[in-house]
Amino acid sequence: MTTEQPDLPPKGVPDNDPTAVDRKKDHIEMAFKSRVEAGELDARFYYEPMLTAHPKPGSLRPLPFLGKTLRTPVWVSSMTGGTALARKINRLLARACGEFGMGMGLGSCRQLLYSDEFLPDFDVRDEMGADLPLYANLGIAQVEKLLKQKEGDRIPALLQKLRADGLFIHVNPLQEAMQPEGDMFERPPLEVIEEVLQLFDCKVIVKEVGQGFGPESLKALLQLPLAGIEFAAAGGTNFARLELLRSDPVKQMIFEKIATVGHSAVDMLAWANQYKAELGTACRTEHLILSGGVRDFLDGYYLLQKSTYPAVYGQASGFLKHAQGDYDELRSFVQAQVRGLELAHAFLRVRNDFRSEQ
Repeated sequence: MTTEQPDLPPKGVPDNDPTAVDRKKDHIEMAFKSRVEAGELDARFYYEPMLTAHPKPGSLRPLPFLGKTLRTPVWVSSMTGGTALARKINRLLARACGEFGMGMGLGSCRQLLYSDEFLPDFDVRDEMGADLPLYANLGIAQVEKLLKQKEGDRIPALLQKLRADGLFIHVNPLQEAMQPEGDMFERPPLEVIEEVLQLFDCKVIVKEVGQGFGPESLKALLQLPLAGIEFAAAGGTNFARLELLRSDPVKQMIFEKIATVGHSAVDMLAWANQYKAELGTACRTEHLILSGGVRDFLDGYYLLQKSTYPAVYGQASGFLKHAQGDYDELRSFVQAQVRGLELAHAFLRVRNDFRSEQ
């Protein structure tokens, strides 16, 4: 007697796909919404799908940077302090840096020079861990004032208090000019920075605050023995414009255009690469933090691939947006950025013939 056998799927083929029906239904419904027009294509990259498998999570190469090692080439750019919310934000960001191996710059630490009242807002070394770079931050106007008053020793004391690896000095003449309570510089910032480098044995990074540096300023900085330069180029948060919004309507109308001058990170990187080749050993700055207008991991990846310096890319507002909730929200944001970088390294190549319109 012959017993009929049920039809069996071919050997090695799953007998069912529980998501197939819903997935195909989604494909039909979303096909028109997912069309990509020619003008939407990212012309910065070649897409190369044939050359590698999907990258495994955690496949980014460790990066020696500022004397330590990063697991992710991302810098959390300077935030803030002095409020309960700032304390929460800074600690969540430091925790994310510790988990994903990123570097971090604190917001202006001016409040800590003469008092420890707000120290808990900035004291994030324990959340971050000892193996990642953490930098304090002072404005050039405050540094100039400390040197004038013979109180420069407060700078190394600040670094010791925060267990920081070095100091950001942010240069912001337009912000100070637009700010109703702004401080006016008495000396060129370059002179002040040179004096700091002569007086103190600490790592110094110089950054702008939303306009970036023009070619002559950038060339002058590159010839100083700086640990690094952060671009803070035009395209991200513009603090000159922010301060102008706090002033009266007449001042806003008069100074609106000058508050929007600046340079893109793409332009600044091209100048920095050019000067590195031209200056040779006279180029003494070691690292770059490529920030300003970096919207996502693709912007960051593009800049990193174009840099001839050891570099990371920096973001501020992107992290700030996700650090005001709980840690899970921030963690998901960072995890997605890291995965995006892994995919970019695997499948994208920068086009050398691309010409930026920025």
